[in-house]
Parts: sequence; C-alpha cells; structure tokens
Amino acid sequence: MGWPLRWDLLFRYRLIEIIAKWEGRLTTTHLTKGFGISRQQASKDINSYLAGIAPGNLVYDKHAKGYVPSSTFQPELTVGTSDEYLHLLARSSDISASFEEIDMGFRSTVSIKPTNRNIDPEILKPIVQAIREKKRVDINYTSLSSGEMSERIVSPHSLVCTPIRWHFRGYCEKARDYRDFVLSRVHGIPDINDKASFTESSDQAWRQRNSIEIIADRRLTTKQKSVIEKDYGMIKGKLIIDTRSALIKYVLDAYNINPELKNDSPLSQQIEVGNLEEIAGWLPVPTGTVLVNSDS
Repeated sequence: MGWPLRWDLLFRYRLIEIIAKWEGRLTTTHLTKGFGISRQQASKDINSYLAGIAPGNLVYDKHAKGYVPSSTFQPELTVGTSDEYLHLLARSSDISASFEEIDMGFRSTVSIKPTNRNIDPEILKPIVQAIREKKRVDINYTSLSSGEMSERIVSPHSLVCTPIRWHFRGYCEKARDYRDFVLSRVHGIPDINDKASFTESSDQAWRQRNSIEIIADRRLTTKQKSVIEKDYGMIKGKLIIDTRSALIKYVLDAYNINPELKNDSPLSQQIEVGNLEEIAGWLPVPTGTVLVNSDS
C-alpha cells in the first residue's frame, strides 16, 4: 500500500513527532534547519500535522515559546523508539534506519550494520532532558572495568554516536572528572537533580581539538600504497581528520586502527596513524583496560 503523503512531507511530519517526544519542545526552527524550508512553510507543516494527522497531539506553550506534547500525545507516523531519535541526531545516511516502512527503490542495495544496543526509552529521556537543561542526574551504572553497578551523579553535556554504540559524556562526581557513559549500561530510571556546576565549557578534552593523520601502512609497496590512498581520498598521502580530543579513540575504532595491536599483515592492516606521538596522550593506556577520560 502506498503512502498517502509525499515523502518530503512525511519526513517533516516524522521530525515533528520525534522532536516533540524526545526533546519536549518543537519550534519552526527545527524544520527550517532540518529541511531548508521557510519559517512560513514550517508553521504550515505543523498546523497541517495537527489538523490532518494527529489532532491534539501538540499544544502551544507561550512560556516555552514552542509546541509541547499534550497529555494525550501518541505517535502516529513514528514508533516512539529510542533509535528513531538517536538516528536523527546522527544524521544517518541510511534513511531506512529510521523510516523502515518506506520503499526507497534501492532494490540492489544491502546495508550491513551492527545490532543496535538495548537502550531503554525511560533511560534515554531523562538523560536528554538533563543535557538540554544543564542539570545533574543520578544514575546506576555498570562499568566494564569493574563489572560492578554503582551509583553515579553525573552532569551530562553531550550524546555521542560511534559505529557500534551510543554514549553520553559528562562530569562524574565520583571520578571528579569528565567521563563517557555507555547508554546501554545505565540501569533504572535516572533521577534528574539540580543545575549542573560542571558543564561542557570546562571539559578540556571535549573543547580541545586534534588532527589525526591516517596514512597507508608503511610496510606496503609504493603501488599498494597508491591503491589505499585512492580508497580513502588521501591528499599527498594523508587523510586528515579533525576531531575533539575526547573522541580520538572512537575515530580510530571506526577505522579499525589499534595502535597497540598492529596486524602482522600489512594487506590486512592497510592504514595506520601517521602522527601517533602527537595524539598518544588521548589514547588508552598500554594495558588497554582503562580509557583516558572514559568510563566505558
């Protein structure tokens, strides 16, 4: 059965539902920035959504200066899962990840993705709220290093998407430093507290940026290096990736590079870090059991 709506309009309606559900406030700016449409068209879309798709789902809040979910809010064009919001944040190029029902016509395309980690919506929503409102949150968290669950009071400031997981970064009062917390390792419903004293502005590893130089494995022949350099679009033998210092480890993971464990075969390794000494301070300690500024 075909959709009774144009795809572009359907996508905007879905954005309306996802933002309203997970962030608790929707404005025309969400639509204008997300789709490059005028503010007048965005307002028209919200009104047509309320008139023809989900009457009563949203109410205009003068104090919030935007639309908020009503007490009877029910998604009509989305499922209401955590992944819909997280994929939206990641701006996934795989539209089917968020819009599975739509036949995009790419019948000869196969996407191989890791299984989504189990993220309870009741856990995600308070974390998102704490980030947006800059508040402290009380969580029960199981650290992989100890395997034990403990209570943490965290001031989260950002959500981070890696190819294999989602985590949030924030100041941990137990560790007295900024840490990364895997969303699937949070247990129970987080309890939102008062305003955070430690924010993104004081997270040095987050604010500082570094450049990672990816090069072809030095053990390859000149011709083999040329193949790899073309694969990765390298310029003068280098692929320069600018990133936050706190994310260097995750960038290398995405490229399957482990500086502490080099593959014996250069044909399997293919690429390596060309400026390892410059970024070494932000990488895991040699034992590989504890990450710098991480609580993975």
